[in-house]
Amino acid sequence: MSNYVLREEIKLHETATMVICTSCRKPFTPGEHGVEFVCPNCGKAVIRRCKRCRQLAVEYECPNCGFRGP
Repeated sequence: MSNYVLREEIKLHETATMVICTSCRKPFTPGEHGVEFVCPNCGKAVIRRCKRCRQLAVEYECPNCGFRGP
């Protein structure tokens, strides 16, 4: 029998970007039922809204064209 020890180290690094609500600027919580859509005016920017802002009809502003919506 040999006295060799096989040691293997596995390092995992995965970067994740936090999803931020366009209205309140707070990060979405895991499992939250938010919504994501392109700006209805310019069609270029992605608008993300959390459940709370959707329910309260908090206004959002497109970061690309400045369009405001409910």
